[in-house]
Amino acid sequence: MSQCKTIALVEDHALISMGFSDLVSPADDIDLVACVTTVADLPESALDLVVLDLRLADGSSPDSNVATILARSIPVLIYTGAEDRELIQSAARSGASGLVRKSAPPEELLDAIRVAADGGSVFTTEWAAAIDADDDLVDAGLSDREMEVLAMYAAGETAQTVAHVLGISRATVSDYVARIRRKYTDAGREASSRVDLYRRAREDGLLE
Repeated sequence: MSQCKTIALVEDHALISMGFSDLVSPADDIDLVACVTTVADLPESALDLVVLDLRLADGSSPDSNVATILARSIPVLIYTGAEDRELIQSAARSGASGLVRKSAPPEELLDAIRVAADGGSVFTTEWAAAIDADDDLVDAGLSDREMEVLAMYAAGETAQTVAHVLGISRATVSDYVARIRRKYTDAGREASSRVDLYRRAREDGLLE
């Protein structure tokens, strides 16, 4: 058996912390020693990894939080449900080991923790896109559902297929696509054609 890794979670939503604890507690090679709401509250004891929520209520920025943790020579894994491209980009360029979604399956989360705690990088196309993103791109501010629709539609799925998979009507899909186009246009990013939407989805890390 590999050496047990000592980790801490920085998360200011109690229910998320409880869920995270429930997910990792069955793993006998991962020891969650603290769940705190700010980076300043992290224990002073040695840690193999800090799992960090991207957006905290104390107003701290991802890059400053990552820098504070890295100053203690502790790797950082971003754990988030946020879709803010600029926040993800900030974290990616600050030296964090990678990102895992709060919606990810338990095994994906555990694997990411193990890799990051061993000093590895949790490499995903989304993380790579954040690192390589053009600083001049304006965030269109898409919602989670709009991103889901865009990812499928831009990949070539029909509106009917998108509707079936997401459990919504075809008319609702059309409304989402129209809204997505409008948001990108308002951000100064061309979105009049399906090819444009494909390019926007690639730029924002929604497609490989």
